[in-house]
Amino acid sequence: MDAAKSYEKMGATLVDVDLPFADYALATYYIISSAEASSNLARFDGVKYGHLAEGCKTIDEVYFRSRSEGFGPEVLRRIMLGTYVLASGYYDAYYKQGQKMREKLKQVYADALTKCDVMLTPTSPTVAFKLGEKATDPVQMYLSDICTVSINMVQLPALVVPCAQVDGLPMGFQLIGGKNAEELLFNVAYSYEQTSGIGWVCPKL
Repeated sequence: MDAAKSYEKMGATLVDVDLPFADYALATYYIISSAEASSNLARFDGVKYGHLAEGCKTIDEVYFRSRSEGFGPEVLRRIMLGTYVLASGYYDAYYKQGQKMREKLKQVYADALTKCDVMLTPTSPTVAFKLGEKATDPVQMYLSDICTVSINMVQLPALVVPCAQVDGLPMGFQLIGGKNAEELLFNVAYSYEQTSGIGWVCPKL
């Protein structure tokens, strides 16, 4: 990656680090986040919270229509997935295992950051795709988050730095630091911006 070479020219020492279990991060994230969404949004039934559908004749109709009208397709999808993984027959198999994997990933990143001050990774596996291009394929949409979701789970600071353009679309890399390393991340990002001269450029739409 050109960004890594730029840091090396500035005096940084580059080392490779292993991230065991990283392949499980995406599935773990969507299990846990969907479960949390399902739990947190359960109150939005149209009675005390959230959208209230008009003209309902029964309480069942209030619940069904209010939630169907009040949430978009992706939110409904995540509520369904979260409700599934929290159900009594699947809690241990999915949600509980997801929480165990989350703790393993925390340790993986903690171990990696003992070997370096900052980690540099891609932000996304692809450049930006056209609006709505993958809207009918949730799996492809979720895969776009594969480089970033684990950082949310392990509760570490990270930021994205612009580094190039491909066919007029901006690309960036991700910097990840240890706990409370925000100041270091800003300084590392600022150093690259000053050296490369690349900043945020609005793409032509």
